[in-house]
Amino acid sequence: MWGPGKEAAGAGPGSPTPVPTTTPNPSSAPEDGSAPEVTGHLQEIYYNLCMEKSQKINSFILHILQEVDEELAKGSEGITLNIAGNSRLMPEERVTGKDFWILFRILKKNPYISGLDIRYNLISDVGAYYAARLLQKNTTLKYLRMTGNKIENKGGMFFAAMLQINSSLEKLDLGDCDLGMQSVIAFATVLTQNQTIKGINLNRPILYGEQEESTVHLGHMLKENHCVVELQVCKHNIKNCGMKQLCDALYLNRSLRYLDVSCNKITCDGMVCLADVLKSNTTLEVLDLSFNRIENAGAKHLSETLASHNRSLRALSVVSNNIQGEGLVALSQSMKTNPTLSNVYIWGNQFDEATCVAYSDLIQMGRLKPDNTDVEPFVVDGHVYLAEVSNGLKKHYYWRPTYGEACTNSPNAGFTLVPVGGHL
Repeated sequence: MWGPGKEAAGAGPGSPTPVPTTTPNPSSAPEDGSAPEVTGHLQEIYYNLCMEKSQKINSFILHILQEVDEELAKGSEGITLNIAGNSRLMPEERVTGKDFWILFRILKKNPYISGLDIRYNLISDVGAYYAARLLQKNTTLKYLRMTGNKIENKGGMFFAAMLQINSSLEKLDLGDCDLGMQSVIAFATVLTQNQTIKGINLNRPILYGEQEESTVHLGHMLKENHCVVELQVCKHNIKNCGMKQLCDALYLNRSLRYLDVSCNKITCDGMVCLADVLKSNTTLEVLDLSFNRIENAGAKHLSETLASHNRSLRALSVVSNNIQGEGLVALSQSMKTNPTLSNVYIWGNQFDEATCVAYSDLIQMGRLKPDNTDVEPFVVDGHVYLAEVSNGLKKHYYWRPTYGEACTNSPNAGFTLVPVGGHL
């Protein structure tokens, strides 16, 4: 079993990953030489550290720390530090690994911060090293979102090694971070033992080859792990063989409630395996099959199981799966006998008039609530059509409203139904 090195570096078969042996040496001072206004405890610490290390003051970080200081003054605990790079408040220069080095020193002993959202910044593997070290030093941090930071395989190995030690983190989001095969396998291996992580996002790694090796390891993890509630493996190049690996694990797994296998290469043969396991699986509640190619045959397999057997699935997305009217109508019919399935998302398939009528009827009779689907019926010249509405399992995952948060939970139904760190 591979383990962390002296500074929590991941090492193992296939060449160890070295850790930076010296602290990065930031060298830029504030551009205009002026001192920004500093009014709170964390602001003061951040400002003094930047001055001490000749690091340029990041005005956005200073602004966020001011908000945290205000919350701390009110006696708040369990605060999420939101330094997302896609925020409308973000200045031109995003947070870098050097900035995170300063944040690491501020947060490592702060017991009031429970969540850290630093998505879509410029944090590389060096920043990932300090983020992993933070999670070894700080035992109150429960949620970390790194989405969109290109930490690559090396950075992923730092986090995988950290999970061997950390016993507080509940959700880790490393989607779109350019992870490699080695780090994905490392996460799957570590999670066979880690009993704290409830949600992990490994979307869009950089994988080569056609053997679906990562899916084999993730399937093994699901057989052994009894704590993971949410697993996101979008864009893993999963085909029917890989889907069978995951389905074989779901016969034994009794904890997973949210499975995202969107944007893969799963066809109707994979749905045969999935439909069969859904007959006996009683824990899976949210299933995202968007942007695969299950077609009519796959939709019918799911419909038969949902109509007659499964009573645990609450949300299903089959967006853009090349399903035609026959398959879409079959899914609508299953809702008439299945009292549990409440959310269905079908946009991007091939609608005929029978499809439009079927889903219009479900909405009109109250079986399918308007907020629980991504289509809305309208009538032109006596014919029923369906229009798209902005609802989904995670519409605001990659983007957010210009001002404030989403008005309702309908655009983020998956995280509403299975709220594992959903506020990140």
